[in-house]
Amino acid sequence: MPSNMLAKTPIDEKIARIIEPSAEGLGYRLVRVRLMGGRRPTLQVMAERPDGGMDVDDCAELSRTVSAVLDVEDPIDGEYVLEVSSPGIDRPLTRAEDFDRYKGFEARVETHDMIEGRKRWRGTLIGSSGEGPSAEIVLSHEELGEVALPFDALADAKLILTDALIAESLKGGKPPIEIEADTTENTEDTTLERVDPAQEEEK
Repeated sequence: MPSNMLAKTPIDEKIARIIEPSAEGLGYRLVRVRLMGGRRPTLQVMAERPDGGMDVDDCAELSRTVSAVLDVEDPIDGEYVLEVSSPGIDRPLTRAEDFDRYKGFEARVETHDMIEGRKRWRGTLIGSSGEGPSAEIVLSHEELGEVALPFDALADAKLILTDALIAESLKGGKPPIEIEADTTENTEDTTLERVDPAQEEEK
């Protein structure tokens, strides 16, 4: 079973394997890696420090490092846009430990296949149980009560932006920050731009 949902496709997995050692060497933990298609593909890299924070300088440092590593390994054909960001307040949940870390908060979860007649779930996180192939995440569902979902059945999971979650984030003094780095194949120049989270929500 997958140990996390950090990557979604084979190319995401390949990129994550390439950049994760360098990110960890700088003291960051990857949260999610996604290569999104289009006329000019966008590589989205979410990361955080062990304490959950991620400021502008952190994003800039990781962006430069990821750019340099990908220039050498060259896993992406042609030009692409690199976005390095914090997970934000309504963050994705990609590891079983995330469900423990944010217990008590609401989350939206999607499974690969139907479970109890549904693929989409919303409820309050109770945590995770078990390890390895038996790992499950547990949430309190409004209609079904306490529900345990196999971790390897999950396709996606994300915190829901609520007043309680916002209040908890403000207590930690860690507002969501995103840095967008525009990089092209065989080019060392990187332009960094701070993106207003409010504007990002409107996209």
